[in-house]
Amino acid sequence: MDKQQIINWLLEGDVAIQYQVHRDLLASKKPGLRDRIASEGWGARFLSFRKREGHWGRAFYQPKWISSHYTILDLKNLGIPPGHPDIIESVLIILRDHKGPDGGIDPSVTIKQSDVCINGMFLNYASYFKVEGKALQSIVDNTIEQHMPDGGFNCRANRQGAVHSSLHSTISVLEGIQEYGANNYAYRMAEFEQIAVEAREFILQHHLFRSDRTGEVVDKRMLMLSYPSRWRYDILRALDYFQCTGVDYDPRMQPALDVLWKKRRKDNRWPVQARHPGQSHFEMEKTGGPSRWNTLRSLRVLKYFG
Repeated sequence: MDKQQIINWLLEGDVAIQYQVHRDLLASKKPGLRDRIASEGWGARFLSFRKREGHWGRAFYQPKWISSHYTILDLKNLGIPPGHPDIIESVLIILRDHKGPDGGIDPSVTIKQSDVCINGMFLNYASYFKVEGKALQSIVDNTIEQHMPDGGFNCRANRQGAVHSSLHSTISVLEGIQEYGANNYAYRMAEFEQIAVEAREFILQHHLFRSDRTGEVVDKRMLMLSYPSRWRYDILRALDYFQCTGVDYDPRMQPALDVLWKKRRKDNRWPVQARHPGQSHFEMEKTGGPSRWNTLRSLRVLKYFG
């Protein structure tokens, strides 16, 4: 397939893929295309699983991956219009019922410390759906408190005493900060901007997937292309974050870019290589086959970095 054939193949996919292809690869506007995400395809299917009580699954975080938390994150990543009333109502229910004693988001009734990885993901979609800024302030405070001396974040720092940041937690918080800033929230944003610089440096010090001490691959699963990412870090998720945020090319990104190039199939499409175990509402794509999600994300990364 040549480039135009790849674009045509992408445009044969779900309306959410079509919308992002026009937005990110073609820089063209298709009036009404984004609005269709809520009424057809994957977006409509996700919305159909919402219960009368205002949640998905059993509640906010149970079970993975069909809970309110991960379903709303999926809907956000589709690019569904941010004013959808049912989703906003569900986000507000989470704020009402799941703020922990420390001000962060906590799905547990027995653990009193919130989870900074969840904080990051929650800030990501709550900011996107434009929750009132005051309601997010304690979450911002708690997230900033969890910033670690090495620049990143680790959800086990306040629970189990971890002293080294986690790539998983760090990327979730970075995505949350990016969306918070993109939607013009002001509270402690200057601090968030500095933290984001340090957290990106933490990832770059690892060349996106290598130990900063030994140079070995941290976890081979980080080199596998998956979608949805859930809470897990991988190189495509990191590279897509860097392009979305407008970060300049850094030579330390090159090993990950090289891996991404090598994962391109002979037909110039990228595959789904891994699926994170757990319940799902439905599979958007089959593991092992060509992936419109991963092809779209890879192409916008490579377009940005030339």
